[in-house]
Amino acid sequence: MNKDHETPERTRERLRQEELENNPFGHMNNGMGRAQYSLVDLVGSLGWKGTLVLIIVIIVGLIVAQYF
Repeated sequence: MNKDHETPERTRERLRQEELENNPFGHMNNGMGRAQYSLVDLVGSLGWKGTLVLIIVIIVGLIVAQYF
C-alpha cells in the first residue's frame, strides 16, 4: 500500500483528532448523544480533560447521595 494513500477510517480518525485539538469541548453534546450506544464514544469525544471532569462529578454525586 502506498504511504500517501490513506484509508477512509484513518482519514476520519485524523480529521476527528484535529478537530478535537482545536476545540476539545465542542463535541461534548455529540458525545453525550452517542453515549447511549457506548461509553467509549463518550470518553473519546470528551478527551482526557472532559473525562476527568466526568469522573469527578460522578464521585461528588456519589458522596452527596450517601449523605441524603
